[in-house]
Amino acid sequence: MKLASLKSGGRDGALVVVSRDLTCMAVAMDVVPTLREAVENWQQVAPALHDLAGNLEAGDVETIPYEPAKLMSPLPRAFQWADGSAYLSHMRLVRKARGVEMPANSETDPMLYQGGGDGFLGPVDPIPCVDTDWGLDFEGEIAVITDDVPMGCSPEQAKTHIKLIMLCNDISLRHVMRPELVKGFGFFQSKPASAFSPVCVTPDELGEAWTGGRVNLPLLTDYNGEEYGRVHAGKDLTFEFPDLIAHAARTRDLSAGTIIGSGTVSNENHSEVGSNCLAEKRMIETIRDGEPTTRFMKPGDTIRFEMLGEDGQSIFGAIDQTVVSG
Repeated sequence: MKLASLKSGGRDGALVVVSRDLTCMAVAMDVVPTLREAVENWQQVAPALHDLAGNLEAGDVETIPYEPAKLMSPLPRAFQWADGSAYLSHMRLVRKARGVEMPANSETDPMLYQGGGDGFLGPVDPIPCVDTDWGLDFEGEIAVITDDVPMGCSPEQAKTHIKLIMLCNDISLRHVMRPELVKGFGFFQSKPASAFSPVCVTPDELGEAWTGGRVNLPLLTDYNGEEYGRVHAGKDLTFEFPDLIAHAARTRDLSAGTIIGSGTVSNENHSEVGSNCLAEKRMIETIRDGEPTTRFMKPGDTIRFEMLGEDGQSIFGAIDQTVVSG
């Protein structure tokens, strides 16, 4: 089942079911008004939503065209957005370029930061660039949406709480980030609104590509119309989503509608598959040449993230954004 949120004037949008081939949508108002309410009442409403999805595929319901420009992020806002750093190949590059050792427990203890969940950019909404000196960067990630997760749940239990999967562009301001990290109190100003794919999907939509904790498919990244990365999301992943969820829930409950991100999808063979953020490429240049040459984003730049199934069809639709003066 594929779900999305139509721009409707309300902050949470209007829930729609999307066809598997991403050509049309059916309004789900008669089942549940919004995705937020759907996730909060998943056991009660999921069967009816699955029925609607089946009727959509059979051509038995009234539809509207699938138009990403008319969609918000699947959850236009969330009670909680926590992003991890599950691909240690990315962290190793960043730390090596800074001349800093990896934390002693980096391979056993996941890292998460609390992002701003009060509002997200739509999948094709422009990215505002207020100041090019802030170091605007994109980050291609996978994210999951959970139902209610009890405090102290195990990774095995956490698997059952993953209800939906989507892509993410976790936008970063790298030059704003540095002084924040020096303070030792986490990200805030350096993490503006993120964007998510037009569509989120139930795990069964991924078939064998979903193992219960990771997506075994490449994330396709095009920057300014050219291939930038074809990084495999299932490889070089140190922490799967159940590990991240259990880590987040160690000392508190997670409310339904919590979004957990993987962090930048990264592979060890970056010279072959490319990268999913500018910072990673800059770190590679720093290690190799002594200084970076790749610039950060500026108005007019474009970034696109997409993931294709084994049949070559887009699974989540594309995050397709242009930077504008903000």
